[in-house]
Amino acid sequence: MTLHENEIPVDETLVRSLLTAQRPEWADLPLSPAGAGTENTMYRLGDDLLVRLPRTADKGQSLRKEQEWLPRLAPLLTCPIPEPVHAGTPTAAFPTVWSVHRWIDGDQAGPDTVRDWSAFGADLAAVVGELHGIDLMGATRADDLSWYRGGGLRPCAEWIGRCFADCRATVGPELEVDTLEQLWRAALELPEPSSPHVWLHGDLKPTNLLVREGRLRAVIDFGALSVGFPDAEHSTVWDLPSQARQAYRDALSLDDVTWDRARAWAIAVGVSGISYYWHTYPAFVAECRARLGAILADAAAPRAA
Repeated sequence: MTLHENEIPVDETLVRSLLTAQRPEWADLPLSPAGAGTENTMYRLGDDLLVRLPRTADKGQSLRKEQEWLPRLAPLLTCPIPEPVHAGTPTAAFPTVWSVHRWIDGDQAGPDTVRDWSAFGADLAAVVGELHGIDLMGATRADDLSWYRGGGLRPCAEWIGRCFADCRATVGPELEVDTLEQLWRAALELPEPSSPHVWLHGDLKPTNLLVREGRLRAVIDFGALSVGFPDAEHSTVWDLPSQARQAYRDALSLDDVTWDRARAWAIAVGVSGISYYWHTYPAFVAECRARLGAILADAAAPRAA
């Protein structure tokens, strides 16, 4: 499934050729597809390893970030995160960097894997609080560590506005796009965030949260790792059931302004995902539609006093 222009074709033959050239001791291990996201394709290698390959050459910068920063962040986090064990270099057949990580056992967060959603929300809040509390170690919001979700909402207003127009043309009859846009525009009028910059995972959606024995086990895919304001970090809780969302908010004591900005980020990511992936990635479009539906349901419910 091709999602982007200039996507690099990847198959088992290519992966084995990379391993043969750079890690021959792994080249004959069993190899099987282990999923694909919007930016990377993954293969499980043997029992203990995961090969991570960017879909396009420019996505390689995300793997470089992981290779540099995950070994420094991991000792400071209670929750397991990926451990890079090989920094692959470009070849003629694959013209960008790639990675091999330790395999982490677990299943994606979902109704069949999570035992108690309130406990899950509190556990996720603990991970986020811990990550946001880590010293920046000299890192700043610049270059690869500067991502739009760690900034203010207003710089995104023009292109998100175009995404709303796309959504009206596609899912408009099935979603209250006008209500979503009203919530988005109301958030644009809120004060810009002024809290200190923190470390951000950037994409804490359920597919990046691994569960074992019903509880949060690990957080994966730090390709969106960045430094910035924490508001957008909270946006993915609208991908979780309401019990998890409330427990998360309570655990972090998030005020109304922060919550409304987080919701606006959730709207922005949802409508932009529908706009960009409408013809190429129906499963991701479905995730975005579900997120926006949860936001509308929340907005329709009376707020607690």
